Amino acid sequence: MPQFSYTAKNARGQKQEGQVEAENKAAAVKDLENRGLKDVSVKSSEKSKLLGANLKFLSRVGVKDKVVFSRQLSVMISANVPLLRALRALIAQTDNPALKDIVKNIGDEIEGGAKLSDAMSLHPDVFSDFFVSMVKSGETTGKLDEVLNYLADEQEKDYELMSKIRGSMIYPAFIIFGLFAVGLLMMIFVIPKLTQILIESGAELPLTTRILIFTSDILSNYWWLLLILFIAGGIALRIFIKVPLGRYLWDNLKIRLPLFGNIFKKIYIVRFTRSMNTLITGGVDIVTSLKVVSNVVGNAVYKQLINQTIREVEDGNSITVTMRDSKLIPPMVVQMIAIGEETGQMAYVMEKLTDFFAREVRALVDGLVTVIEPLVMIIMGIAVGIMVSAVLMPMYNLASEY
Repeated sequence: MPQFSYTAKNARGQKQEGQVEAENKAAAVKDLENRGLKDVSVKSSEKSKLLGANLKFLSRVGVKDKVVFSRQLSVMISANVPLLRALRALIAQTDNPALKDIVKNIGDEIEGGAKLSDAMSLHPDVFSDFFVSMVKSGETTGKLDEVLNYLADEQEKDYELMSKIRGSMIYPAFIIFGLFAVGLLMMIFVIPKLTQILIESGAELPLTTRILIFTSDILSNYWWLLLILFIAGGIALRIFIKVPLGRYLWDNLKIRLPLFGNIFKKIYIVRFTRSMNTLITGGVDIVTSLKVVSNVVGNAVYKQLINQTIREVEDGNSITVTMRDSKLIPPMVVQMIAIGEETGQMAYVMEKLTDFFAREVRALVDGLVTVIEPLVMIIMGIAVGIMVSAVLMPMYNLASEY
């Protein structure tokens, strides 16, 4: 749906700015006027989308920022501080400039008569459908403070898991990058000087030596072309995975990768179970929870499976009907969810599944790091051996002829 920027005056006559989604300008104006705003001026924000996308990394709101924001707002609401006053207080306490502007905009929306969930939904890059749905459930049940605090807890757990994975992969990635950089420098600057003697001798060279010389010549003389191709390939890949079919194929490849595929599968299961647990605990019904989780799980293959599950549940069937025949979901998960349905303890089952698979992910990552380190050393040894044999053996043969 198109997004529009607006300026208007609230009931107190104060100027208010923000963004709103509507089918067209007329619908946007009507929506804003229904909120009690006057002197509404609306313009399309489509022109600024490209610039905003390019500068998004300069004003990123991280998970830590959202956790602190959620917890502080929860404390203030539980202390019976009015929502608008709490938001105004948080503006001064927020260090992130981007989040500060967003909180100010949310405060302006609420002052104009909007609900907190509706105001947050205007900032989908920061507050996902999952976050907004939870806040909406808190507003409906009158437990907004508990929901916000619970959201902060769950975001912290998710952040700790992903930090564990990233932290564990830093060392192997650094080693691989270092080896690649050293090998590239040798192929460009060292190998040409060593192989020049062999070329000038006119002797017949082994296949490995000829391949090494050819590769070195390509890297030395056409590095600029390779760089252009590398950048173009990266851009083409980014465009490709934004297309639905491309995204599906890319996500399908990730879960089929050797070593890494099993880790990806369990990460998606953790996201599914944790999000379902959070939503169900917040009072959201199963179908709505599944619809929200389908956009949270972060994989098109799993999203397709969840969408099929939604159709089955809407038809009155069990949530496990589609999952039972899928290789994406472990049998244990299907059995536990079935028990949760029968006993009415779905939230409890999802919580236990989350804890179990989060531990599984940590164990798999630790095991992968243990495997990668010797594997890198072996690959490095083979590469060095091939390079040495391709250069030194012909030199030794050439020297033995004299």
